[in-house]
Amino acid sequence: MSYVAVSDADEAVLAGKFAVMRRVLNEAQWRVYLGAEADALDYGGVAAVARASGASQATVKKGLEESRDPAALAALGPGRSRRPGAGRPEAGNAQPGLGEALDELLEEGRRGDPVREIAWSTLSLRQIADRLAARGFTIGKDALARLMHAKGYSLRGMSRVLEGRQHPDRDAQFRHVNAMIAWFARRGEPVISVDAKKKEQLGPFRRDGRSWRPAGDPVRVRGHDFPDEELGKITPYGVYDVTANRGFVSVGASHDTGAFAVNAIRLWWQEEGQFRYEGAARLLVTCDCGGSNGYRCRQWKRELACLARETGLKISVCHFPPGTSKWNKIEHRLFCHITRTWSARPLMSAGEAVAGIAATVTSTGLKCTAVRDDGDYPEGIKVPGTDMRHLEQHAIIRHGPHPEWNYTIIPAPAPARGNPGPDGPGPAGPCPDLTAALAALAGLPAPDTSRLMLEWTAARTRQLTLARGRESLRPRGNGGYTRLSPDAILAAAACHLALGMPWALLARLHAVHPSSISVPAATAIPVLRQHGITRQPGTPRITTTARLHAAAAAAGITLTTPGETPQHHQNRHIPETSDTPETTS
Repeated sequence: MSYVAVSDADEAVLAGKFAVMRRVLNEAQWRVYLGAEADALDYGGVAAVARASGASQATVKKGLEESRDPAALAALGPGRSRRPGAGRPEAGNAQPGLGEALDELLEEGRRGDPVREIAWSTLSLRQIADRLAARGFTIGKDALARLMHAKGYSLRGMSRVLEGRQHPDRDAQFRHVNAMIAWFARRGEPVISVDAKKKEQLGPFRRDGRSWRPAGDPVRVRGHDFPDEELGKITPYGVYDVTANRGFVSVGASHDTGAFAVNAIRLWWQEEGQFRYEGAARLLVTCDCGGSNGYRCRQWKRELACLARETGLKISVCHFPPGTSKWNKIEHRLFCHITRTWSARPLMSAGEAVAGIAATVTSTGLKCTAVRDDGDYPEGIKVPGTDMRHLEQHAIIRHGPHPEWNYTIIPAPAPARGNPGPDGPGPAGPCPDLTAALAALAGLPAPDTSRLMLEWTAARTRQLTLARGRESLRPRGNGGYTRLSPDAILAAAACHLALGMPWALLARLHAVHPSSISVPAATAIPVLRQHGITRQPGTPRITTTARLHAAAAAAGITLTTPGETPQHHQNRHIPETSDTPETTS
């Protein structure tokens, strides 16, 4: 008999077969299959199969022996790749007493009340492995993790579910809030949820989250988060329209005060609310119990009374019980989505923050509007007790299971003050020639007033269009500020620039809220600067009515103001009072 080695063509055929079968066979099946092919080839089959498959000749020979031994095939069994007992034994089986030693260590590192369900270990896997090694046991951290999983342990974070002491009227207040929301929704009246988001540092600071970027090109930010006074911070105050699923955020760079919070609601009403709810007579505000919109904040109530008088709305307020602010709908329907939009991107400026909020959308139909509030809201403004007594007697109607958490502020005109308060006499209304006198005193050129008005209107329209992302759906007039004429606002802005008059003083002269001048005048200031209306070097600031009269007399201008007593400038809001309250249904 002559023996012929396997040809190259046959080896190529074997290589094609092996390439297919290797993908579907486990280790034992692959080895036996190689041995069966080598047995079929006879002389030179082992070497040829090894070359074609890439396996060693020892593996092929072992498979050849197993393919000829029925007992070896039975020992492998279906689905097995190794014979029984093969492989390194588990650490717990190879080292008697390891499990008991592990239980002792976990008990030593246990924290919490042993009687209660809350308990945890302060030891890491490496620390436990080192302490077991000191007792004579050898185990790696991966094997230790498997052993701890078998004992019922797992890595867990903290769960924020404990609410601490609960108010006894908590459930009753929640039922009242739900009933109020349902009552307003049935009648088509607006319902908003308000709150202030946490302050955000502007500049190249790290933010949580990840974003898709080219490899090796991450967003580079500072290595520390120390506050930067030059860049400053922003405070977003949100207004979430519950029934319309719309968000509105006022981004301010000043302090989070009651005046700032109410002005955000005012801006929402002027920009969206009055057009979405035409003919509305009531407004429901739900908020938490603390902060700038807390139930103990006097400035919050006084500014709401001012807003009610301006809009003619009956404003009902329902506060959530203490410690339950996470049930406020704005937290999980607006703020969480804004945080997602801001993730992994530093907020370099207030404009970028506003743009990010305006770009926030969800698959459930949420859309957002964002505006900047550049007004100054100083802290420490105190509301006298006399003003609060006026509000309680004439404007605030309390209701619900907890009267301090539930109240309605009705619109009522503020009566003239008979006696001056601690900050001087109150407003008595602007005189007819006040606008013309202020314009002349500020050097506003009379022939150019019409052109300035056109440029200002175009600038404000452009800003509103960019803020809302679309053209206005209807004529807006003077941007919603109907208490002052455009001429009065333009003259006030010129006085602020050329004479350094603060907004609070101008507000007292016109008997309006400071934001009714400062907000619409923000777009007029750049136009005035382009026409040379600026403060000249060396010109003293006019901060009191006495200085205003002196400057008018020196310029030969007749000026009549509501209050003739000199009054040092304090950036405060005008205390409000109201008449006889109405009965709410």
